[in-house]
Amino acid sequence: MHRDIECSEAEWQARLELAACYRIFDMLGWSEWIYNHISLRVPGEQGAFLINPFGLLYSEVCASNLVKIDIDGKTLDGSPYPVNRAGFVQHSYFHRHLDWAHAICHVHTTATMAVCSVEGGLQPTNFYAAAFTGQIGYHDFEGVTVRPEEGERLLAQLGDKRVLMLRNHGPVVMGETLAEMLHMQWALQRACEIQLATHAMGQPILIPGDVIAVHQRDLALASPPGGIGAAGFEAWKRQIDTIDRSWRD
Repeated sequence: MHRDIECSEAEWQARLELAACYRIFDMLGWSEWIYNHISLRVPGEQGAFLINPFGLLYSEVCASNLVKIDIDGKTLDGSPYPVNRAGFVQHSYFHRHLDWAHAICHVHTTATMAVCSVEGGLQPTNFYAAAFTGQIGYHDFEGVTVRPEEGERLLAQLGDKRVLMLRNHGPVVMGETLAEMLHMQWALQRACEIQLATHAMGQPILIPGDVIAVHQRDLALASPPGGIGAAGFEAWKRQIDTIDRSWRD
């Protein structure tokens, strides 16, 4: 039993990690009022996921008020909070069909939405963008994502990638861990911010394909130990603890 939540130790640790992630997104300015979402599989429980309570700000999310749902979005833990249907219809399709997609986020940041809304999408004009060249899928805008039948097209256009740019809308970023997903979202955000700044200044310089290949090959050599994003995630958790530790409740 943890803070009035009856759950396994593995689930409680997942709740802590996800609550921290919501607070980090908020600290970094990636939240969107009460909207958008990050979902996480519950370890050791087939078809069980955690997601934010619809109606709370990211700054109000904590480990105990996350909602546990099944693959169809039905509440499993007796939570009094609803779940944003537009959030989980999209996420559930990826969770259902991609065994590796344990953590998924969708954001509406200005920079990422802007890049999703221009011809050509993300261009290889900077250090961060070069890492994503050939690694992003694109999906044409079909309106708010509440219809399950759109899932097949989302999955097909993602292909073997881990980022899907929803045109005129915003990105969906997936990872095997929250730390990996967070790292990719951070790098994508930086790539989009720099693209916007570069285009505002004039004609950008495109990085040649052979240089991109070398860059992508060597990126692992510049990564800290512990897996993609792990050290950075721990650093951000230390930072949010200095602001407000209530995410641990």
